Amino acid sequence: MNKTITILIFLLTTSLLRKCSCLPLKFTPDYKEALKLSLLYLEAQRSGRLPSNNRIKWRGDSALDDRGLKGEDLTGGYYDASDYVKFSFNLAFTTTVLSWGVIAYGDAYIEAGQYSEVLDAIKWSTDYLIKCHPSPNEFYGQVGEFSIDHAFWGRPEDMNLTRPAYKIDEKNPGTDLAAESAASFSSASLVFKHVDSSYSKELLRHAEQIYGFARTYRGLYKDVIPGAKQYYDSESSSYFDELAWGAVWLYKATGAAEYLEEAKDFYGRINVTDEDTNRFYYDRKVLGIQILLAEGSNSSRYLDLVMSHCENIVDKQYRTPQGLIYISKQGTLSHAASLAFACLRVAELSTSLTDEFTQFAKQQIDYILGAYGRSYVVGYGFDYPKRPHHAASSCPERPEPCGWQQFNSTLPNPHILYGALVSGPNHNDYFDDVREEFLYTDVNVDYNAGFQSALAGLIHLQNHTTKHNDLV
Repeated sequence: MNKTITILIFLLTTSLLRKCSCLPLKFTPDYKEALKLSLLYLEAQRSGRLPSNNRIKWRGDSALDDRGLKGEDLTGGYYDASDYVKFSFNLAFTTTVLSWGVIAYGDAYIEAGQYSEVLDAIKWSTDYLIKCHPSPNEFYGQVGEFSIDHAFWGRPEDMNLTRPAYKIDEKNPGTDLAAESAASFSSASLVFKHVDSSYSKELLRHAEQIYGFARTYRGLYKDVIPGAKQYYDSESSSYFDELAWGAVWLYKATGAAEYLEEAKDFYGRINVTDEDTNRFYYDRKVLGIQILLAEGSNSSRYLDLVMSHCENIVDKQYRTPQGLIYISKQGTLSHAASLAFACLRVAELSTSLTDEFTQFAKQQIDYILGAYGRSYVVGYGFDYPKRPHHAASSCPERPEPCGWQQFNSTLPNPHILYGALVSGPNHNDYFDDVREEFLYTDVNVDYNAGFQSALAGLIHLQNHTTKHNDLV
């Protein structure tokens, strides 16, 4: 056979395999179990005084002295990752995406027996974010100092560290942080609208107040809060994406047309790049904004955009040899899972390419759950990560001491961090289950947000088998 023809056949076959949702015949994912475990991971990240129904028995009360500059109670919330700083920017995004999953796929949580658990998970976050908003034009964006915190490896219950608090206000504004928080309050208000109407109204009050702050006092929060630029920057010199994100969620929560018009206006001021539309992440929300505008607007413009973006993601975005969408080495699987969730939402808006987008989502989530040989969710499936980069789970049972010896140990973490999605493999599907190799084994609450909502979407589709028999 002619060498050129052979090469062309090889390239065509490889391309088809990379797009194909074909999986090992014996692989049967349990989306409901993975959903349950993801919620357990969020519980393992809780800060503050734990409730009597705490299910993570190796965790206890921690950081009970977290206070604001005027002594405000800032206890509670979630530790963001392997250590114990609390960042409101990525927590607000996490909360919004979790809430979106419940709004879109609440039936999936009921089907999985996890509806009350997901409400608890969201409320644990919003209770804390309310504390961070002690007055209309004031919001705490960080508790703890990363340089101090990173010098400590041990249990959060054993912390004896200085934990300063940092805020934005009228003199030191942070439009992106404030608008991001408005989105979290608005989306959560929808979750609780028919569950706890008074709490829903309280969330909406905070949403409108802090959105007003974001709209009136302009500035980037990385210029005010020192940890932001290094760890949770909005990756932009503009805050218009957060303003559009906050406005469109307020429109969904209130139905007020002025919020929709403001969302369109702020969206129009974004300098949209390919990098903005091939990902959906705490620092890149354009795709999410477009989806919500497509839902809330009579214009076909936004639907055409998101259809085109998901087509490009499915057909043109770089993939690993085993078919994983690859955006970045940091949060590799989180990027793939969040895009899976986004394209599931697009599939429900469209009349064409629905099956292509749902099969793409299934392929990405099944990869994560172990379709190609190993699971990347701690405690789930075959050959899951045993050494996640996570201080608390690396510590032995009390009263044994915990420190850098545990960090350097090659043994599996003594406590299984059930449900944690690790950062993931590299561009060649290689994964190193080593604690100190955080680019592979790091965990983060925002990693699990899109993943959990995508799981809910797939469970929802399994319950509608007439159109999606291949998802059963």
